Amino acid sequence: MENILGLVALACGLIVGLGAIGASIGIALMGGKFLESSARQPELINELQTKMFILAGLIDAAFLIGVAIALLFAFANPFVSTLLANLPK
Repeated sequence: MENILGLVALACGLIVGLGAIGASIGIALMGGKFLESSARQPELINELQTKMFILAGLIDAAFLIGVAIALLFAFANPFVSTLLANLPK
């Protein structure tokens, strides 16, 4: 039982950690490309900025969905009930 809970905690850490790394790399690449494109065509800064903020929200939303799934497994773990049902009495 403790082994299962430990593995779930490890999985939650991996979900959050890898999601944060992916989101930060994605936003960094997008911000760099925004700066390059705004330097090439300064007249399009307003349109590019709007699209950049929409994409930043979508990238962060994917990360927050991963956090929500990790919290689900951490606090309302569906595997524990199955494990407890199959334990010998």
